[in-house]
Amino acid sequence: MVKLSVIVPFYNVQQYAPDTLRSLRANAREDFEFILVDDCSRDETPDILERAARELPGAVHLRHETNGGLATARNTGLDAARGEYLTFLDGDDWLAPGYFSRLVDSIEELGCDFVRTDHVQCTARARTVHRVPHGRRGVVMSPREVILPADRSTSVDYAYAWAGIYHRRLADAGLLHFTDGLRTAEDRPWIWRLHREAESFAAVGLLGVFYRRGVASSLTQIGDVRQLDFIKAFDQVVRETAQDRDADKLLPKAVRTYCAIISHHLGSIERFEPSVARKLKSMSAAALKRMPQGVLDDALDSMDVQRATRLRRLRRRPVAAEVAA
Repeated sequence: MVKLSVIVPFYNVQQYAPDTLRSLRANAREDFEFILVDDCSRDETPDILERAARELPGAVHLRHETNGGLATARNTGLDAARGEYLTFLDGDDWLAPGYFSRLVDSIEELGCDFVRTDHVQCTARARTVHRVPHGRRGVVMSPREVILPADRSTSVDYAYAWAGIYHRRLADAGLLHFTDGLRTAEDRPWIWRLHREAESFAAVGLLGVFYRRGVASSLTQIGDVRQLDFIKAFDQVVRETAQDRDADKLLPKAVRTYCAIISHHLGSIERFEPSVARKLKSMSAAALKRMPQGVLDDALDSMDVQRATRLRRLRRRPVAAEVAA
């Protein structure tokens, strides 16, 4: 019986994969499996993973023949996973020794559908602890009840799939798979669905994941068109939340968060390639027109003047029919 399946996608991370794999070895247990998904890397990553498949206890090596992105790679791992519990790690991050055993202990003690954890963000030599934005620790609650308030950071804004552990019943219910093909913000529809539809969760103050920021190959550092997938991701969040039984309560949070992300990207538009910057503006204007307009009005009224002004100006922008669709 496999107790824990760890799904780890890799794509062109030859510089970091050895650290990731060493940390997996320091977490190995005879009832753990590590599903290493190579998303059609073009550097030395495949060779590194082939060696790991021979040397790392519990390793399962899978390879995509075409690059599908992080969401699709995670889904490949989910489809192969056999564990009673499941979790994730990215191929350029790493773990403290023995972390996964403590993580399994936490969910078994609490007996809930999923557990969310804190993490350490690593930027160059700097280390910063980031906490789950949920004050009650070690207390089982309904995940639906912690989506709000709309104007504060909550658990759905802490969208890191690797910051937690999930019972297999969530995978069996279809709640752990990601939207295929999303190149960025893939965690956003995922975390919203999890909080709307799972029955129980808890947050714990367990540190052990080291999240590497500022990696040159990361999509958060690249201003190309793949970054615009955040619009597809948040369109899905708004669309699915609008169908929820508590849509009138939850939509203001979904719309306000979408607006904040649009404003964030517009505020750093100089990092995008010129053609992508133009597309960002046109697609964002169209997205604002797709949102429930009354809810959008209230969201803009609740935001600070700078962001609200930026978004209102964009809202007035004409949108071509093909972009609006």
